[in-house]
Amino acid sequence: MKPGIHPKYHDVEARCACGNTFKTRSTKPELHLEICSACHPFFTGRQKLIDTEGRVERFTKRFGAQTTEGRKAQVTANKAAKATKNKKASKSASA
Repeated sequence: MKPGIHPKYHDVEARCACGNTFKTRSTKPELHLEICSACHPFFTGRQKLIDTEGRVERFTKRFGAQTTEGRKAQVTANKAAKATKNKKASKSASA
């Protein structure tokens, strides 16, 4: 490394808004965080889905809670309905 071109690397104590502190290293002399692993919902297990516009409800209403078995049954039902429709159309055309 060339001398004099790199920033100083400090031992710092990072402080989160929740009050949690931990030691790390950084080029900045102080670190103030809004969220850390101690208060982030993903890491604490208290994750909740924030849906202000109702997108998730609209999606589940439109597509439902789909499973692979349910999709396979729907495809089979659609094929059967199409075959029945084609049979009726060919019978009426020949009569």
